[in-house]
Amino acid sequence: MAQNQMKKPNILITGTPGVGKTTTSSLLADATQLRHINIGELVKQNNLYDGWDENFHCHVINEDLVCDQLEDMMEEGGNIVDYHGCDFFPKRWFDRVVVLQTNNSVLYDRLSNRGYMGTKLSNNIECEIFQVLLEEAKTSYPEEIVIALQSDSVDDISRNVGMLTDWLRNWQPAS
Repeated sequence: MAQNQMKKPNILITGTPGVGKTTTSSLLADATQLRHINIGELVKQNNLYDGWDENFHCHVINEDLVCDQLEDMMEEGGNIVDYHGCDFFPKRWFDRVVVLQTNNSVLYDRLSNRGYMGTKLSNNIECEIFQVLLEEAKTSYPEEIVIALQSDSVDDISRNVGMLTDWLRNWQPAS
């Protein structure tokens, strides 16, 4: 069997913090046996950052180190990458880019419950209002592989996982 026939697709699940990326990615990985890579966890575990951002209370990731760390796994295929940014990953890595979106009042409650406040809270809500991550995905990847999915409720997440599982079942490697 040729190597590209064995290759499984790579999926990027992106969106503003709080839209359900990690929940959706975990459920999709369970349903499909693909590997879930949470970039935030990968960065912490492997020290792939350059410092700490006091305003946003998060690590400043080193994008080059992250890409170096992922290169072999991404070439192998069969990954679900979960991260709130997408423009620094190589285009060739992904067969599908999913941008999860959430109603602003739902998102506000989710982020507040996580302890987000001040600049971090308002910046993320504005990011969602202005669809910053959808635009980033559309300018970073071929438009035909980018889809936006609503992620307000458990029902939305279940529907999204089902739809992506069906897409995976029907996926064919590019020849």
